Amino acid sequence: MADHPFTRRSLLRYGAAGLGAAAVGGLAGGAAPAYAQGRNRPSLTHGIQLGDPRRNGAVVWTRADRPSRMMVEVSSRPDFARSRTIPGPRLHPGADGTGRLRLRGLRPGQDVHLRVRAVDGRYRSEAVEGSFRTPGGAGGPVRFVWSGDVAGQGWGINTDFGGMRIYDAMAARRPDFFLHSGDTVYADGPLVGSVALPDGRTWRNEVTEEKSKVAETLAEFRGQFAYNLLDEPLRAFSAHVPQLVQWDDHEVVNNWYPGEILPADGPYTERRVDVLAERAHRAFFEWQPIIRTEAVDGRVYRKIGYGPDLDVFVIDMRTYRDANSPGTAEHERILGDAQARWLVDGLARSTATWKVVASDMPIGMVVADGANIEGVANNRPGAPRGRESEIGGVLSQLHRRGVDDVVWLTADVHYTAANHYSPERAAAKDFTPFWEFVSGPLNAGAFPAVPLDPTFGPEQVFVNAPDRANVGPMEGFQHFGEVEIDPDSKEFTVHLRDIDGRSLWTTTLRPARG
Repeated sequence: MADHPFTRRSLLRYGAAGLGAAAVGGLAGGAAPAYAQGRNRPSLTHGIQLGDPRRNGAVVWTRADRPSRMMVEVSSRPDFARSRTIPGPRLHPGADGTGRLRLRGLRPGQDVHLRVRAVDGRYRSEAVEGSFRTPGGAGGPVRFVWSGDVAGQGWGINTDFGGMRIYDAMAARRPDFFLHSGDTVYADGPLVGSVALPDGRTWRNEVTEEKSKVAETLAEFRGQFAYNLLDEPLRAFSAHVPQLVQWDDHEVVNNWYPGEILPADGPYTERRVDVLAERAHRAFFEWQPIIRTEAVDGRVYRKIGYGPDLDVFVIDMRTYRDANSPGTAEHERILGDAQARWLVDGLARSTATWKVVASDMPIGMVVADGANIEGVANNRPGAPRGRESEIGGVLSQLHRRGVDDVVWLTADVHYTAANHYSPERAAAKDFTPFWEFVSGPLNAGAFPAVPLDPTFGPEQVFVNAPDRANVGPMEGFQHFGEVEIDPDSKEFTVHLRDIDGRSLWTTTLRPARG
């Protein structure tokens, strides 16, 4: 677990745009040049974000309000007495002012302090500060949190409520990283200024022009990500906790699949989903702390190794799926052939004690799209069919290759649950028992529990969900999950937590091979 030198108060303070950040030691820095101040000075408009940590560094993201160059000061000391400044990319309008730099050459298990600025000739911005710890090294446990779903179903930033305060609760757990399980924005979910609650209270949203309609243009998709980073708790969290981000559907439009044409009577003037997806994905890669060339497919699916006890396999159930259907065909895709092979081979080759599959959708929970199936489970008993067939093939190959200690983490359904899958209860018998833990939403509508499909023998051991649809954050059904891996016993402890960080349920898994 990273021993980050910040408190809730400092997190909120450092979240404000224009405040400063921290830095990798033993690297001599030269004398600082003299910079002019004034109105020509660039500004970092949305703080900084950290992403995809490796043993030797992480990705640092920022955005400037005018053409300039990203500069990152790095040190192992919070006072920056011995720091190094690394030039990053040009920040220019073609990328909406955004840019990212992968820090390299750091030591495993090192505390890293950052100060990020934008420099334009003689002018430089105020610094934005951050810190994190690189994976590996000796010491305490690995601890991380996960969840998904931000600013959905009409619930945006409410400063009277403390903003998206679940990020404060996650920060208080002092995680090494955050796994964002998709629906990082709701590009299809416009916001209005106020929402009347059943008990007479009022939820008040901050609203921007881009969040007042469904996103169709590139500028409108960019505005979805910009909106979320207006939230102080989120922005503060992002400066100190590296993220592993993936996408699901709402980055584009609800329940989308490649080749889809939206209905003529809907809110969209651009009805070709492939066109919307291209714009959405460009905005995603501009505004998230991810370097797309580091993904296997140049998009999302990738492996992040976090020391000897953990490998995280981030998958993409959106880009390569077949069209949503009743799920009764013999075989349908949700991963695609290449990604499915990569996942099996990667899990089989992994030497980590625990292998986490970061999935943007659950396996056995029935997620419908009208009369069709949006997720994996087709809500029918019997042998795997439809997308179940592809997932069943993955599970079967893992079983035959002797791969164990695989845990699936997801969000998507807007409540929290713990599901255990076993061939003893299943129609499909050729797989190793596994756990799937679900947690969300971060700041979106909460929904009742969905049915479980019997194909892979799920048992819902725990669930916390409201009894009605689209319950807002004031009702307490916002959730995140936490994992801690003990370096000595190798035990994998899971907490399912509420909006204030209280543990609702916990379990400890022991590795099959100690």
